[in-house]
Parts: sequence; structure tokens; C-alpha cells
Amino acid sequence: MFLALATAGVVGAGAAIAVQQSQAFAAPQATVAVAAPANAAQGAPAPVPAPMISLPDFSVIASRNGPAVVNISTTGSTKAQYRGEQDAENDPFYEFFRRFQAPGQRGRGGAPVPSHGVGSGFIVSADGIILTNAHVVRDASEVTVKLTDRREFRAKVLGSDPKTDVAVLKIDAKNLPVVPLGRSGDVKVGEWVLAIGSPFGLENTVTAGVVSAKGRSLPDDSNVPFIQTDVAINPGNSGGPLFNTRGEVIGINSQIYSQSGGYQGLSFSIPIDVATRIRDQIVATGKVVHARLGVLVQEVNQGFADSFDLESPEGALVSNVERGGPADKIGLKAGDVIRKMNGQKIVASGDLPAMVGQAMPGDKVTLEVWRQGKNVTLEGKLGNAAERNVAAVQNDEAASKLRLGLALRQLDPMERREAGLASGLLIEDAGGAAASAGVQPGDVLLSVNGRAVNSVNEVRDLVAKSTKSVALLIQRGEDRIFIPVRLG
Repeated sequence: MFLALATAGVVGAGAAIAVQQSQAFAAPQATVAVAAPANAAQGAPAPVPAPMISLPDFSVIASRNGPAVVNISTTGSTKAQYRGEQDAENDPFYEFFRRFQAPGQRGRGGAPVPSHGVGSGFIVSADGIILTNAHVVRDASEVTVKLTDRREFRAKVLGSDPKTDVAVLKIDAKNLPVVPLGRSGDVKVGEWVLAIGSPFGLENTVTAGVVSAKGRSLPDDSNVPFIQTDVAINPGNSGGPLFNTRGEVIGINSQIYSQSGGYQGLSFSIPIDVATRIRDQIVATGKVVHARLGVLVQEVNQGFADSFDLESPEGALVSNVERGGPADKIGLKAGDVIRKMNGQKIVASGDLPAMVGQAMPGDKVTLEVWRQGKNVTLEGKLGNAAERNVAAVQNDEAASKLRLGLALRQLDPMERREAGLASGLLIEDAGGAAASAGVQPGDVLLSVNGRAVNSVNEVRDLVAKSTKSVALLIQRGEDRIFIPVRLG
């Protein structure tokens, strides 16, 4: 290295290059340090030397842990995707955050169509337990796992959790290679990381980079504190492991930022601490439960900080409290700024749902709240998200069927992206006046009487103000049509 740099004219008078070998567990690493110039001005403060930078060699990690990374292929059928080019352009998040399973076939007109997918996964138990992404095996009727020794196994999906995008598979095999699991809580911004997966079906491809940020909240309602990296991730890497320099898995590669569908420098991984918690629940019970607080929060900007006499624009501003929910019982009120949960500081509003997402129903919480210029401490228990969802669906269906004859539900974040829609409600069932007018299950309700709708309550309010009929804007496949419905 010295000879090469000297020949290039980099090393001159007053500079020195030192090269030494690192004794890190993962692999030999070269450490490079540059000495300060000798001709510094007399009397000037001595410059502070920069810390030595380790250049890792990931070959040992790749050879040791590569055999435990698997290729996953799926077949099945999926519902038609309601996508239009104009809608995609209007959705600010459609081209922003993409899960990167290799693309399958897309259908039209609401009928199921065959689908094929490719993803990655990794073995965490020698008896065949595998972790991957929930979206890799979504709508799959058959899942095949291929090992690096070319053996293939039919996999059983033990369970999946769309909320965190984690799925657990099981294959009938023994004495399999496994990956060691680390702690995502120990991850540091700037440290080197390595991904192994099957981008575009190219099995056991290795890419490397650094951790760009951690605890990153994304606009997809997942409540996952993602690890952000600049590791090159592409379609087919979904579900693959993210390693630290000790060869431990610290995350599951899940999403990328992309305007083209390919890698553009921003990749997002599910922390392994989150994934193992989901795995333990699925293996033990076959299902996953999540906690809920029952509030809507928004960001605290400088204007809010000035209005509420806060020293800095930090925390989660409570904009609405669910009546009778856990937050209501705890004593939270609209206008409160939640600054800490169980002693953990809340900087951005997205920190709160991420913390709640890591808790369990029934867990005790202590909240530090800023209320009317004073700190207030509140204590209580978290509720069960499943109970709220069941009640909401039942109430929403009853409300929506009252006059229209429609059973509606909100599109989940993945459905919105796939459909290229920023708003709308999925019509799960149509009867009565709506069915007679031509509304069909699988249609997406976009507006009522010219007003965009995002919730069943908005539909109910608009219908309540109408006397004889309502005009529904429906998206069916790639077409949009107005359908007049006479109210009964």
C-alpha cells in the first residue's frame, strides 16, 4: 500500500501511512491512519487526529453464515391490483417506500390470478425454523425453500404478522446450519453491515455498507423502528439477514427507497429484537398480539413548541384520545405532549407508536407528559390492538350497511401502495341499494358526492346528509366510474 501511494504521489514530505492488522472476530481488517503534517504553523493548536478507520473483510462472515441463508420461492393466487398510472403519480408514498420482493404477475378486473414470488430468509434453528418477511409469503399456496447445497424443501408457514412484516417458516430437516443472532439495540450509526440474499433470484449475493440511521419511522403504519442502511438491496433480497461485523444478525431486510424499483441508496431493515419477539409468539401460540394506546399523535414542530412553551420541538402531540380506550383510562388528553414512555425519551412523534409496538397488551406504562406548562406523570396499562380492530370492524360494517348496503374497510398500507391510491375504502361486500346500482365487492370507494373519503365515519356522515340518493366514485381495476345509489 505504501509503495502504491508513494508512486501515485500521495505520500510526500511530512505525511506517514501506518497499516496494521485488526484482531476482530469477524475477519482480518486493515486499519489506516494518516499522521498530521509536520510543517504546521508554530504556536498553532495541535490538530486532533481522526479515529482510525477499520476496513472490514467480510469473507469470513460470508463463508460461515452464507449456508444458513436460503432462497424462497412462492406460488399462489392474488386478488387483482387496482392500479392506475395517474393514481400512482398522485400518491406521494407509492414510489417512495417499496417492499422489494421480486415482482409477480398482476391482474385486472377483480378476479384471482396466478402469482409467483422470490425472496430470501435465514435459518435460526437447526430443526428448520426460518425467518423471512410476511410479504414474501403473502397469498402463497406453496412455499419452497432452497438451501445452498441445492436441496429443496416444501415449507409450512407457521404464522405471519403483516404489522411488523415478519413471517416464520418450518421445513422438515435436521442438523441445519444456523445464523447467530445479535442485539439490534446495540447497533451504532456508522458501523459496517453486510446483507446476504437473492436479488433478482441470484442466490447468496453479498453486499455491504454502513448503518445510516436507526429507529427510523416510515409512513406505512407498521410501528417498526427500522434500521436504515446504504447496503445495496434489490428485489429478491426481501427477508434476508443483515449482519454486523461480528457475524450476528441484527435485522431483516424489508424495504427500500426507490423511484425505479431498484436500489437507490436507502434500505430499511426490521430490528432482530422485534423479529425474535414475533417469532417467539408464533412458535408458542401460532398468532401475534400487539399492544395499543388509543391515541392519535402528530409531530411537534417549532411553532407548537413555542405555543406550548417547550424548550425544544420534541415529543408526540396528542391530537385525539379514543373514548374509553387505554389512553383515556390513563388520563391522557388532547393537547398533551408525551415526552417519555417508561423513561425512554420521545424525540419524534413516530417514536411513540414504535415503543408501544414493542410492548405487550396489559403491560404497565409510565408516561411523562407536558400539560399546560407543567410536567405530569401518568400511569396505566396498554390495551390489546386485536380487540379494538374487531370492535371497529363490527361497528364500521353496521354503520356502513345501514343505508348503503356496503361493508367497507380501510385499505392497509400495502394495498394503498399496490393500488396506487392515496385514499379510499375497500368494498368487501355489497348488498341492498348499492348492489342493485351495480357496486361490486372488490371495488374501491373513492368519494361520496364528490368528497374524498378515508374512513367509514366520513361515509356515514355524508350519507346522513343526503336525502334521496348519493353519487359514489368507484375504482374498478384501472377504471373509475360514478354510480348513483338511491337511498332506502
